[in-house]
Amino acid sequence: MKRSNQLLVEKEDVKETKKAGDTKKEGGTVEVFIMGKSYKVPAGLTIMKALEYAGYRFIRGCGCRAGFCGACSTVYRIEDEQKLGFDLACQKLVEDKMYLVQLPFVPASKAVYDIDKLKPSDSVLLTYYPEIARCVSCNTCTKSCPQDIEVMKYIQSAIRGDIAKCAELSFDCIQCGLCAMRCPADIKHYHLAQLARRLRGRYLDPKSKNLAKRLKEIEERKFDEEIEKLMKMDKKEIMELYKNRKIEAEESVIAGGD
Repeated sequence: MKRSNQLLVEKEDVKETKKAGDTKKEGGTVEVFIMGKSYKVPAGLTIMKALEYAGYRFIRGCGCRAGFCGACSTVYRIEDEQKLGFDLACQKLVEDKMYLVQLPFVPASKAVYDIDKLKPSDSVLLTYYPEIARCVSCNTCTKSCPQDIEVMKYIQSAIRGDIAKCAELSFDCIQCGLCAMRCPADIKHYHLAQLARRLRGRYLDPKSKNLAKRLKEIEERKFDEEIEKLMKMDKKEIMELYKNRKIEAEESVIAGGD
């Protein structure tokens, strides 16, 4: 079996992609192009499922399959359309005449730093990612984001030195790298945003008294008996326990209460 470094999927040795029992009519299929080769796949499949239906097996560029890990970044173009499309293969449904390109790795350089030695100054983000000063506010990064994050806005926050706002606006980032792939200023948006969130968590957000207390209790092996009991439960018991769990009030957590 041959391995494709472009798609980072492995072509399985199959004679036909349609399985027994697949009796969908032609009207229920769409044509997609994988590495330039045409395939007919059922309408309604995600890009990831369509690739597998066509006989490809993922060896990279596939993780959670739920839109959280960012591993299945995809660029696509619909035939005769001018614009490129960007999405996650596990979330985007196939469309007719769709040309697909997988991007399981983005070659964007990442700054090296020791978070414990940094200070949350107004210039720290600009120091480690000076290219943000080249931002031309084209908003291409925002248009590329499969999470609908206002990427350009958090870059502007970073330029102003507003670490907290940059971290807040980028909170839902899944590190797929599509923003960096499209940026004409060569900004590494997602790496910068990760630094902002780390700085906020390390220096700016209030410390949790509950966390220190809980860590001490774990070190004292206070919960060993409960964990042992949990490990012996079957799936049904665990699900019932989860449904009836007591959720701590947010105010109590922030204030460090019990």
